[in-house]
Amino acid sequence: MRRILLVLLAVVFAGSLIPQLIAQGAPPQGGADQPYTVEYYYKVQWGHQQEFLDLFLKNHYPLLQKIAATGRVLSVKIETPAYHTTEDGRWDYRVTIRYKNSTLATTANPEEEAFIQQLWPDQPTYKKEEQRRFEILLSHWDLPVTDITPKK
Repeated sequence: MRRILLVLLAVVFAGSLIPQLIAQGAPPQGGADQPYTVEYYYKVQWGHQQEFLDLFLKNHYPLLQKIAATGRVLSVKIETPAYHTTEDGRWDYRVTIRYKNSTLATTANPEEEAFIQQLWPDQPTYKKEEQRRFEILLSHWDLPVTDITPKK
């Protein structure tokens, strides 16, 4: 339920930004049936980066892999910066997800809850660990990106 609410809030927020982005000349992503890429940034409380990563890899990454196996997601990449930045610009992890198309990227996955039940039969532990992952998270933002590299 929490994920659905977060997705809905992100869609509403993104919808309010679209006119501003178009006005600024932001390049659109490809056509309706083209891959759609979103970068998800995570900024974690100092000293809890490894704990967050361990929980992410245990309780979220397997779900992303399961969804990728259905073809809804084409690829998942997890990165961390090699150097530090200023605190206001700091992020600890970037997860880049390449979806099959924009519709699949911006709509709830009807299979997700069943996948969660299947992957983590001990739901109380799963929910407790997911709550902890979000407790140590300072901020999180999603950034749809468009590859505008010129073709050779």
